[in-house]
Amino acid sequence: MDKGARPNWDNPMQFVLACVSYAVGLGNVWRFPYLCQLHGGGGFLIPYLIMLFLEGVPLFYLELAIGQKMSLGSIGAWTAISPYLGGVGLASVVTSLYLCLYYNIINAWSFWYLFHSFQSVLPWADCPINSNRTGPIEECERATPTQYFFYRETLDISSSIEVNGGIHTGQALCLVLAWLITYLFIVRGVKSTGKVVYFTATFPYVVLFIYLIRGMTLHGAINGVKYMFTPKMEQLANPTTWINAATQIFFSLGLGFGSLIAFASYNQYNNNFERQAIIVSLINSGTSIFASIVTFAIYGFKATVNYENCLERTRLLLLNAFSLAEDSITMDTVFDWIEKLNTTYPQQFAEIADKLENCDLESELDTAVEGTGLAFIVYSEAIMNMPLSQLWSVLYFIMLLLLGMGSMLGNVTAIVTPLRDFKITSRMSNELLNGLVCLFCLLLGLGFTTPSGNYWFTMFNDYGATFSLLFIVLIEVITVSYIYGIKRFEKDIEDMLGHRPNWYWKIMWSVTSPVLLIALFIFYIINYIKGGTPTYQAWNKELGKSEVMEYPVFGQLFIGLLLVSSVSCVPLTALYVYCRKRKYGNHHKRQRPVSTVST
Repeated sequence: MDKGARPNWDNPMQFVLACVSYAVGLGNVWRFPYLCQLHGGGGFLIPYLIMLFLEGVPLFYLELAIGQKMSLGSIGAWTAISPYLGGVGLASVVTSLYLCLYYNIINAWSFWYLFHSFQSVLPWADCPINSNRTGPIEECERATPTQYFFYRETLDISSSIEVNGGIHTGQALCLVLAWLITYLFIVRGVKSTGKVVYFTATFPYVVLFIYLIRGMTLHGAINGVKYMFTPKMEQLANPTTWINAATQIFFSLGLGFGSLIAFASYNQYNNNFERQAIIVSLINSGTSIFASIVTFAIYGFKATVNYENCLERTRLLLLNAFSLAEDSITMDTVFDWIEKLNTTYPQQFAEIADKLENCDLESELDTAVEGTGLAFIVYSEAIMNMPLSQLWSVLYFIMLLLLGMGSMLGNVTAIVTPLRDFKITSRMSNELLNGLVCLFCLLLGLGFTTPSGNYWFTMFNDYGATFSLLFIVLIEVITVSYIYGIKRFEKDIEDMLGHRPNWYWKIMWSVTSPVLLIALFIFYIINYIKGGTPTYQAWNKELGKSEVMEYPVFGQLFIGLLLVSSVSCVPLTALYVYCRKRKYGNHHKRQRPVSTVST
């Protein structure tokens, strides 16, 4: 493809918004608050911000520099540095493909919830009546209405990954809609994406701000916010806290997928990507903290409602068991009465002791939930208890959709941009190539709309990217620092920006970031080995709750395939290039690969 024909962003702001829209995703809303809750509230911010500057910003800068210098997608950029490294770009494309397959199903769920929000009573507020019309459906009674709506109405989930069935028509239609909108967002490549990001990057902040105001006015919200900002400093001595902080920074910024290289390849050659790398990284982390305040306000409200409902059930139990006057026990005096009645009537109290619940606000706040459980069950339950719940539900799921769609722009661009750099696909129109990629992902993604689809979704989410991304970025930073060389990389940056990177960047690239990545990589492997047989959460409709099950043999083999398939691209491509050079050595000596890198 003629380099001069490569399109560019209309202005630097479009590039920044595209990076923000891509990096600020669902993980900021459902993963970061969970980690805060798990690792001591505000205390988690200390390792998180340290890791941001030791690992996040330098690696973000590095990927932008490569993309802008080469003006190529991930495969072309790494091949230009060395033909042996083309597999790094290929591994990024494979990983992005895995992500695209399952990520849009989350957007399909968001559409499903959004469409169901336009009802006089939210469908997850109450249990539906059984077919005999004698009472609620048993599965819903055993669980909660929000759990029932998610697991039965939305997923129509099977009892295990081994039990399957037909495609859920409603979910399939929502998935088609999600892919259709994704296609329309990227139909003309960077020219259409550049327009869309003005909306996908900014509107979620409007909704978050509205939710912040609403959240802080909810009953008990202050309990959640206090919980977040009360640091448990002993967690800083826990190595897992630091590892989770480093991992969250790594994945939140979207490193290793090739999306950042692809986005940066459409920049003007002298664009100031250094400043943009710092801005986008800070915006991304700031959004995580901002979203956590909103989430903890909602947590506080939900925990307080659950706590007060528990107290009310205990109050009624004591009134009925001891035939007390209705107004004799208040919510504030429940614990005093328990102590008093236990002392005065020990025999009678012993009869109801097993029925008494342990009402504790702190334990309600300690219950950590992440991922789809937070986004579609906990939030739905909290929204259900708000006045004008339909309005808040519509706003929330529109925000989730925009966050998800914004990330999808980067995910699909990471696949399409490298493909467009090949001669065979460079002749295709943007509309055709983007359409084929979207159609391919849609057809494979329909598997996630089957009864066992959620278990496959969990498998892809847990094993499809983590290992390969750590490996890809480790190879990237070692290549730039020690194979390509920091000195040459400095010259490239000077050529683009007019100045060389300072000592901070060089130390991070050559020492700190590689050491951290190696530590994370080793930790992941050790954890995987120590974890034994991989497990997943299966929904048991008889109990109305999830239970841990081991993956069957075919599931374990597929996990192995996910782990190996993308990583193996690196050595296999290098081996292929080596064999070709051995076979056609003289020919290749005369036709050296074209490189845009300064020498």
